[in-house]
Amino acid sequence: MSKSASSDTQFFNSFSMVLGILIAFAIVLFAVARSIGADRQGTAVLAEPLHLASVQKNIAPFAQVAIAGKDNSALAALSSPAGAAPAVNVPATGEQAFTQVCSACHSTGVNGAPKMGDHAAWGPRIAQGKDALYKDAIAGKGNMPPKGGTTWPDAAIRMAVDYMVSQNK
Repeated sequence: MSKSASSDTQFFNSFSMVLGILIAFAIVLFAVARSIGADRQGTAVLAEPLHLASVQKNIAPFAQVAIAGKDNSALAALSSPAGAAPAVNVPATGEQAFTQVCSACHSTGVNGAPKMGDHAAWGPRIAQGKDALYKDAIAGKGNMPPKGGTTWPDAAIRMAVDYMVSQNK
């Protein structure tokens, strides 16, 4: 047997031993994870009211579409796990509306939203007129959802637009 064949055999034996140890370790980890997971996935955890409420809140739709002149009472049942009508937090001023919702994107420029104080970005938009800004804010434009993802009345959205225009002139 040559020196290289002996070296190859030694390498193969070492490699096989390391591979065997890694496979055994993976099997042990799998068994431990499975046993821990079995303890955590019992039905008792899912039956907890706080857990169920948290899951319902996380999977609830972001917004609903209400149609004028139609019975929209089913929307209230869908948006709340208890079936109660959702609490509407309509702002009283444009500044409150901006702080509650609009600032999430317009303070940082997320998804291409024009930042507050960026007169170069707001100038052309303001030049189109408030009616165009109202229409875009209410109907949605680009990455911005209609009404910023809220269910606020159009008047609240107009107040928010007026506030943002006043801050960017």
